[in-house]
Amino acid sequence: MAENNIKQQATLYLIPVTLGDTPHENVLPSYNAQVVRDIRHFVVEEIRTARRFLRRMDREFPIDDCTFFEMGKHADVSRFSEYLAPIAKGHSVGVISEAGCPAVADPGADVVSLAQKRGIRVVPLVGPSSMILAVMASGLGGQSFAFNGYLPVQDADRAKRLKQLENRALAEGQTQLFIETPYRNRKMFDTMCASLRPDTRMCIAAGITTQDEWIRTQSIRDWKRTGMPDLGKIPAIFLIGK
Repeated sequence: MAENNIKQQATLYLIPVTLGDTPHENVLPSYNAQVVRDIRHFVVEEIRTARRFLRRMDREFPIDDCTFFEMGKHADVSRFSEYLAPIAKGHSVGVISEAGCPAVADPGADVVSLAQKRGIRVVPLVGPSSMILAVMASGLGGQSFAFNGYLPVQDADRAKRLKQLENRALAEGQTQLFIETPYRNRKMFDTMCASLRPDTRMCIAAGITTQDEWIRTQSIRDWKRTGMPDLGKIPAIFLIGK
């Protein structure tokens, strides 16, 4: 009986999204769609793209019957508690980010934190995480790694931060991950080649799970020799390690 009560309990579901224009069936289990079909309240980073995602997941999904709460850059964090109100009435709520897994380098973390403080059941659904997939494919250490988000924009500050991360990677064996706005990928690459040690290994993992996927790991010395491909506006994760 207790198990059935848990299954029926109103829940905060964390719903992963594809990392690009990738068929859902390639990266998302069918179980996700089963869960989503019963949800009518969503906390989303952007309503328009969330609606598009739901429609791609199920062409018959009743989007017009749903309520959407925004958690993006300009959202009022003080209102996040209101977003969880349906759960108190027995209605589950889903969290949808722009890409990948909600609450990982994502504003959904604030909503999840509030749910945990209130003792609300939180269930993460299975889906693609660009960070985990990048570590898997890099060949760099996977026992210990850290995601550092965006690095400083100014050249001197970025170079200094890169050296700090490199020292940690080499001294502690901890693989360091970070991202950059796609149009600055080339600038990041150039700064890394100019700032890091020749033997430090760097991985560029771009367009993960999409048709444009390109992942390669080699030493800074070799990157200087081969150069970086033209990734255009493809999102990329950079990793450095031993």
